[in-house]
Amino acid sequence: MSEKITDEFANDGHLRERKLDGGLVYDGDFLQVQKDFVVLPDGKVTTREYIRHPGAVVIIPLLSDGTVLMERQFRYPLDRVFIEFPAGKIDPGEDTLVCAKRELKEETGYTATTWRHVCTIHNAIAYADEHLEIYLAQGLSAGDAELDDGEFLETFVATRDELLAFVREGKITDVKTVIGTFWLEKILKENW
Repeated sequence: MSEKITDEFANDGHLRERKLDGGLVYDGDFLQVQKDFVVLPDGKVTTREYIRHPGAVVIIPLLSDGTVLMERQFRYPLDRVFIEFPAGKIDPGEDTLVCAKRELKEETGYTATTWRHVCTIHNAIAYADEHLEIYLAQGLSAGDAELDDGEFLETFVATRDELLAFVREGKITDVKTVIGTFWLEKILKENW
């Protein structure tokens, strides 16, 4: 079936848009905003505005007792504290696994002996080019966190069932953490 689907979608030219012109309209310290003029498949011209983002990693830190190391962190755009998996921005030219190891150590103090790439997600495809690389980290050892200047968070542990309840109850709404929680459930049940 998947081979048929791949063949079926191999020619997507009738859906593609073609850039005519455009450029950077905002260049911030972290994000850039791009505005392009494009030709639609029907020949009409329109604009596309989107955020350029360097990408990030997400770490699912699975402790030996089956609990997961989580974070609580204030997120300014929504003016609230969120429950999240550890995560962080990929530096220019940085390998995603190197970034994941760095972010886990910086934010939580933990290091891991075993790493597994779980998946890539695109969390805002309508208005951003951001991609998130999700990793499972195991064989964890505690250490001292090395938070970036201006970074404030706290860590706690939760069970898989607690995480699923947090998602169901709306206590976890962060998309990377919701998706990571569903992946974790499948991994622990050895379904995927």
